[in-house]
Amino acid sequence: MTERRYRYVGPVDLLSAVKPGEERHAIGSPGDLISWLTGRDDAELAEPFTYVVDLTGTLRLAPRRSEHVACAGGAPVLGAGELTFRHEWGRWIVYEISNQSTGYCPDVTTWPAVRDALDRAGLEHPGHFTHPVIFRRCPACDERNVVRDDDYHCVFCDTELPAAWNVDPRA
Repeated sequence: MTERRYRYVGPVDLLSAVKPGEERHAIGSPGDLISWLTGRDDAELAEPFTYVVDLTGTLRLAPRRSEHVACAGGAPVLGAGELTFRHEWGRWIVYEISNQSTGYCPDVTTWPAVRDALDRAGLEHPGHFTHPVIFRRCPACDERNVVRDDDYHCVFCDTELPAAWNVDPRA
């Protein structure tokens, strides 16, 4: 089965601000992670980080307030969201992880690609999204929505949202 590629669907001005070669730090091993985390202060280590899984299946990290599209260098991704690390027993583990990226709006079905990137990097993780986010585009007003409490209705116009992921009309 081919993994779905997610194009950036957020504000155009954020995409146009991305410079070629701007993609963020590739994490291919626990050593890569330790090197990157060494430059972070305690406040930054206590909050989630922005991540993407690029089309090669590589995990890329950036500080939390970074845009996912910048983290990906403007390219499509296999997954995107936020993750939190915790230092336990002398190693860093992924403690919490989500697919929260309003720029890419990835489906919860991206977990296998995210899991594989974490596994390739040798990072322990919870085995699932700890905070899954369901994104849908409204068929009536075309707005992107986050589905909360299983309420599949558009927050802008109250139209029923589809059961299947539909955020990128060209996907």
